[in-house]
Amino acid sequence: MRNIDEHTITEAVLQSLAGTTSARLKQVMTSLVTHLHDFARDVRLTEDEWQAAIDFLTATGQKCTATRQEFILLSDTLGISMLTIALNHAKPAGATEATVFGPFHTGDAPHVEHGADIAAGAPGLPMFVSAIVQGPDGEAIANAEVDVWQADADGLYDVQRPELGDARRARAVLRTDARGAVRFRSIVPTAYPIPVDGPVGRMLAATGRHPWRPAHLHFMIRADGYQPLTTHIFRDGDAHLDSDVVFGVRSSLVGNYVEHAPGTAPDGSVVATPFFTLDQTFVLPRAPG
Repeated sequence: MRNIDEHTITEAVLQSLAGTTSARLKQVMTSLVTHLHDFARDVRLTEDEWQAAIDFLTATGQKCTATRQEFILLSDTLGISMLTIALNHAKPAGATEATVFGPFHTGDAPHVEHGADIAAGAPGLPMFVSAIVQGPDGEAIANAEVDVWQADADGLYDVQRPELGDARRARAVLRTDARGAVRFRSIVPTAYPIPVDGPVGRMLAATGRHPWRPAHLHFMIRADGYQPLTTHIFRDGDAHLDSDVVFGVRSSLVGNYVEHAPGTAPDGSVVATPFFTLDQTFVLPRAPG
């Protein structure tokens, strides 16, 4: 591999992959090298620009913590997250569509009973959620795990509030009953900007993009015999539905958040402020095989 120039280096690198034993890895690496080299030649990439890219990726990794995943933010804002979801999670007609996972899920959400107030003190107007999980023929899916999380009225997730420590709020895990139903009290989601204090924020500013996500509630649902679902239910009327910074909105995922005057809530409690209700049905395809 001597006397390599800008035209012959790609083939030299591809030849070095000849001993790759995994056919899939060889396919992916061959395509990656080919496209990356073509990109560098196409834009006549300078050494300073490539060093800046390395510095950017290094800073992205350094920004990651146990509760902040800057690489997921980067993937989301470049549209790669939604592209891989579109490639791998095509749903049959009538099934609930998937969307991005997001960087703020945690594995330690409290397990609660039906009717619980999962907001646990998070600021925001009260909201009462009633959801049904069913299969493609309308059958109720009992004992499905429903993992839900959201930002508060200030646009912050619990993990973005250092004052909370390890306390969790505005997130919970529930199990569907025999009717495939779950119900809980929370707060109305609001639009919020993704974190812009890291490399991804600098990239958005440099490219003239806003950092806003439309208001939404996250759901991750798992049930034996059915395909898992990771999705959002967006709030109708939000100003950012058509410009979501992570490209995650689907028309079928815009829910009907209904506002009510102060008074008696669905759980029988009396609410002194306006409150909202959300009734939502999730349809899971059956698992293959």
